[in-house]
Amino acid sequence: MSVVKINVLTVPPAMRETLESRFAGRAGMVEKADGFEWFELLRPLEGTDTYLVYTRWRSEEDFQKWQSSMAFSEGHRAAGVEASSGQGHPGGQPGGSGAAPAGHGAPAGHGAPGGHGAPGGPAASGATLWSFEVIQTAAPAAG
Repeated sequence: MSVVKINVLTVPPAMRETLESRFAGRAGMVEKADGFEWFELLRPLEGTDTYLVYTRWRSEEDFQKWQSSMAFSEGHRAAGVEASSGQGHPGGQPGGSGAAPAGHGAPAGHGAPGGHGAPGGPAASGATLWSFEVIQTAAPAAG
């Protein structure tokens, strides 16, 4: 079955727009990764400053290959350059690390300087990676 990687990002209210624009600017890269199945950036509605970067992969091996890929590295390297120049993330997820998302599922880059943060600093003040194996799913009935 599939595996899910959830990058849990603590994002102060003043940095929400920055984080979201950086993820939007990276749209497209993770979708090309072998074994990639799904991505969602989840914005909190109330009572928390925690964003969730949800990625779903065919296998743990596929996720690990993406995390060690040139596309993942290039997205995070460019994010560091653009963070220091005041611009958003370049073409890729997530996942994303594209924060994650991350991301891409990995916490690196979201909470560290040059990640999904503001010029010269992070948008997220903390990041944690949760990993799950999908053991049951449901979808709307065809009708």
